[in-house]
Amino acid sequence: MYILEGNIGAGKSTLLHKIKDAGDMVEVVLEPVNAWHKQESGQSLLSQFYADIPRWAFSLESYAMACRVKEHVREQQHTYPYRLFERSIYSGHYCFAHNSYQSGGMINLEWDIYKQWFSFLMKGKCKLPAGFIYLKSTPEICLQRVKKRNRPGEENITLEYLQNIDKAHEQFLIDKKGLTPELQMVPVLVLNGNKPFESSESLFNQFYDQIEEFMHMTHLSSSELDLESPISATTS
Repeated sequence: MYILEGNIGAGKSTLLHKIKDAGDMVEVVLEPVNAWHKQESGQSLLSQFYADIPRWAFSLESYAMACRVKEHVREQQHTYPYRLFERSIYSGHYCFAHNSYQSGGMINLEWDIYKQWFSFLMKGKCKLPAGFIYLKSTPEICLQRVKKRNRPGEENITLEYLQNIDKAHEQFLIDKKGLTPELQMVPVLVLNGNKPFESSESLFNQFYDQIEEFMHMTHLSSSELDLESPISATTS
């Protein structure tokens, strides 16, 4: 299985919908974002988080982790190798939860509890993906897209927050800072999400071809070499 990562508003859902319509080689699974958008007792957990991060960070990140682990465990049981799903337990930890802790959204005790659960679930439940696809978009472009789509619960997202999440993705997927040795070996394909792939068929086709090639190459590598020779690829 493969994981599509990127900032809020990077264009992940748009790309996945276009991939789904493009052919039957790549199967897609969208992020269960409705789970934390859902109104419970008249409240949306995501809306509460953006309105008061220190109060709701631990609750949101813990619940998001539980949802992503359930999805990951279900997906890793599929035998078809070319399945691409949106976000993961890894970006949840290294990007969103870690940013919440660094920015004061979690106290030390909450962060320690979260890390213990993450370590247990990652090592005991979740198999490593065959590769990450990183849709890299600048925070400024992401903010424009967030405002344009006007999704409930996201009205309080700031440029500063998106800049922090962007930095976290760079450390996670490019620098591979603080990752376990096994996770560092997972190959990464980087796509330029600033380009208007949603309105340009030729550009989208380029993306799709690169994704197919990346999947074929890394699937062969993981099958024959057991990821001993990591492969990375970037696009400008």
